[in-house]
Amino acid sequence: MIYLQLFCVFFRIGLFSFGGGYAVLSLIQKDVVEKFNWVSVSEFTEIVALSQVTPGPIAINSATYIGYTVTGNVFGSMFTTLGVVMPSFLVLFALVLFLNKYKDSLIIERAFKALRPVVLGLILAAGLALLKPENFIDIKSYIIFFGAVILSLKWNVGVIPLIIGSGILGIVLYI
Repeated sequence: MIYLQLFCVFFRIGLFSFGGGYAVLSLIQKDVVEKFNWVSVSEFTEIVALSQVTPGPIAINSATYIGYTVTGNVFGSMFTTLGVVMPSFLVLFALVLFLNKYKDSLIIERAFKALRPVVLGLILAAGLALLKPENFIDIKSYIIFFGAVILSLKWNVGVIPLIIGSGILGIVLYI
């Protein structure tokens, strides 16, 4: 049954999504695009873009959109969203119960220090996984891409102005 499969896939993704939504994108892509072929690379890129411009966490937005895309109905969205959220709820519930007891533990402190570079690696992997030729339409799309990278890195322009500006630039360039 597709609903159970969607729930299980997104439960596993949610269980191992340390570092937030951007870090989990490579996990989602591996399963949704490469393993199960539920969506294409270009569809996945569109899902990521839509998930960024809609309110809420990118992992939840992506899961919701993918669930609907795969099943064609809201039940698919419900199962994927529940799947990706449930592990966080369970882990946070357990942490609330036990963190105060072990918050000064050297082992816990070292474990969290070791997770930092892993999260950075996952975020980088997600970005590199989306650098596919099919995600670039023409030279204009390369200009928008490199412009956004430069504005972000050199002048620290935020996500919202970059998205709005790129959308406006896209409208102007593709009329």
